[in-house]
Amino acid sequence: MAMPKKLRLGMVGGGKGAFIGAVHRIAAQIDSEYELVCGAFSSDAAKSRESGEAIGLLPQRVYGSFQEMIQQEKDLPEDQRMQVISIVTPNHVHFEPVKLGLENGFHVILDKPMTFSLEEARALQRVYEQHDSLFCLTHTYTGYPMVKEAKQLVKDGKIGKVRKVYVEYPQGWLTNFREGTGDKQAAWRTDPGKSGIAGAMGDIGTHAFNLAEYVSGLQLTQLCAHISTIVPGRKLDDDGDVLLKFNNEASGILFATQVAAGEENNVKIRVYGEKGGMEWQQEDANSLLVKWFDKPTEIYRSGGVYLTSLAKHNIRTPAGHPEGYLEAFANIYRNFALCVQAKISGQEPQPEWLDFPGMQEGVRGMAFIEAVIESGKSDKKWLDFNV
Repeated sequence: MAMPKKLRLGMVGGGKGAFIGAVHRIAAQIDSEYELVCGAFSSDAAKSRESGEAIGLLPQRVYGSFQEMIQQEKDLPEDQRMQVISIVTPNHVHFEPVKLGLENGFHVILDKPMTFSLEEARALQRVYEQHDSLFCLTHTYTGYPMVKEAKQLVKDGKIGKVRKVYVEYPQGWLTNFREGTGDKQAAWRTDPGKSGIAGAMGDIGTHAFNLAEYVSGLQLTQLCAHISTIVPGRKLDDDGDVLLKFNNEASGILFATQVAAGEENNVKIRVYGEKGGMEWQQEDANSLLVKWFDKPTEIYRSGGVYLTSLAKHNIRTPAGHPEGYLEAFANIYRNFALCVQAKISGQEPQPEWLDFPGMQEGVRGMAFIEAVIESGKSDKKWLDFNV
């Protein structure tokens, strides 16, 4: 069979000075599945042009707005126009480009969380269900091979029925009032007009929540939250703890904080069942601890011949060569690309290809944000979570 051509990719946001846009571009290029052909990199047309020039795009394929990009790309011949849109803007500029992209027949990759509000998320879900395009949400941490191994081991019943789920995401970068120093990332992430109703819980708490459901294979049914704003003058939460109850009667704890001085990004999850448990953390991402009730703890390593097919599908290097954040991101991009290529060619995607976050995860993430904030502010702490 002839190798499929690279998918033609357009980007909304991610211009000069942005952090996550460059990460998306690197992830898209690692497996040579995409070619960036166009972009609307900023709401400032001049800045968008400068960003496109720096990336090396043709001037006529760099646009002053996402509306202009989607319309003009749609008018191009089918073998030239973009096929996939990557949207890497702040939360308040997610809904409109996703909606317009889906309505005009483009496949969409979106940075998390999905929208500014749950209302917007549900509206996007309705649009998605009415059209034939594919959708991907970049919850990065589910892209790590050893996270996928943990998911498969739980699914295969290796540790028995899940009883406890502990997940944490400690950061320390907002220990001080950084949004008052001209820091662009701190400014928009702590601005309720751009981030939404949540700060830390929206920015990183959603990652922890998604990771908990992904690895455990369970769904949240109830939660009880304590939410804090610790740094004086900050407008949104920067710290929180959540008690969890799942649909098999398991319970757990989630904490997310951006004021843990000295911490970087050590996402960590522990899942315990009737026969054993598992532990994974990003600071040692190539290792998965598998703990047993009746024998010593085992250490599974990325690249090992004993791993399941789900993990092996997402490993690029031999054992002992570290893979990290960019590769995890790239796994999501690659699996989505394989599904898009299968759709274009009329083939059925393989099960491993379908393993990326989508619309349902996005809606549940937004529901989690709203439920956590409601619980944190309410006298009635325990809330039902029905999504």
